[in-house]
Amino acid sequence: MLDVVVIGAGQAGLSAAYYLARHGLNPETDFVVLDANPEPGGAWLHRWPSLTLGGAHGIHDLPGMKLPPSDPAEPASAVVSRYYGSYEKTFQLPVHRPVKVTAVHTLADDSAMLFPEDDGGVPADIAGPPLAVETDHGSYETRLVINATGTWDKPHWPHYPGMASFAGRQLHSRDFWSVNDFAGQRVLVVGGGTSAVQFLLQLADAGIQTAWSTRRPPEFTTREFNPDWGRDVERRVNERTSAGLPPLSVVGVTGLPLTQQYQNGVAAGTLVSRGPLRELIPSGAVFEDGSTFDADVVLWATGFRAALDHLAPLKLREPGGGIVMDGVKVAREPRLLMVGYGASASTLGANRAGRASALAAIDRLNVPAKL
Repeated sequence: MLDVVVIGAGQAGLSAAYYLARHGLNPETDFVVLDANPEPGGAWLHRWPSLTLGGAHGIHDLPGMKLPPSDPAEPASAVVSRYYGSYEKTFQLPVHRPVKVTAVHTLADDSAMLFPEDDGGVPADIAGPPLAVETDHGSYETRLVINATGTWDKPHWPHYPGMASFAGRQLHSRDFWSVNDFAGQRVLVVGGGTSAVQFLLQLADAGIQTAWSTRRPPEFTTREFNPDWGRDVERRVNERTSAGLPPLSVVGVTGLPLTQQYQNGVAAGTLVSRGPLRELIPSGAVFEDGSTFDADVVLWATGFRAALDHLAPLKLREPGGGIVMDGVKVAREPRLLMVGYGASASTLGANRAGRASALAAIDRLNVPAKL
């Protein structure tokens, strides 16, 4: 039986694995990392090729190894995949791939384990059988699970009247690949986040006619993105998760950085929202003010939700739809730690969340931590 199974080998999962090894657990014999992707890179592996390293936001150094200098014109997906692969090899992390986790549930036997008292509000002497992590490559038995599945596999599709009647193509930002796919077409981009802005600028640069729809006026900010700002963002997101409410998107808290490129887009009229979408019609869109836009394509840049379907057997959800969290600790299930949920869904907090989950696991397993 394993001590810990880490699900997901993105930034947070690799950070957790690094600290598990650093603080006393042995790769393969004590813990493993399960990754559904065919190669390293996490969600970055799936980003569109036109998203270059120089144009990407949120590529952060992993603990213990800095991102090496790279060509800013190279696709971010290639840079991150190479970096994560090198990281896994350097620290001999036990990543098994491709392994898709289908369910996590309690083993129906009489085995039990004890967790020491910790500072997360979880009482001492909580007994419970191990967890079974079911996958498409067999089952893993473990005392603890660190879930780091993020959001990429759970794109959010909103519901608007007329979506079924729209005659053109609809796709989510998850399926965007190249602006060349939209040559000669008129594209409506829906969503108020960074991805929507980047799509609009790329499409406009390629001479493609666009319109932008957001539920609220775009929230551009000139605030400096420093550590104090990052901690404030995490605090505001965590206020909801600690109450068991579904987390807001991090960009909904941060706003959009008003870079020179974005200022130019606003001045050109590309980054000016037409306002909320009322409905789709066969030929395009109708906005709340009654104006219309003839569209061939609707690109839903409407974000993602936490990919947690495999945890459904553990019955973690509260009546409000969220999961009560104390940092990375799950109130309903002391055998589970979660990163990539709430504030740590952003690259802003993924490394810290990975470290926190590893230290919490070490504490609960009563492993003497290394200094």
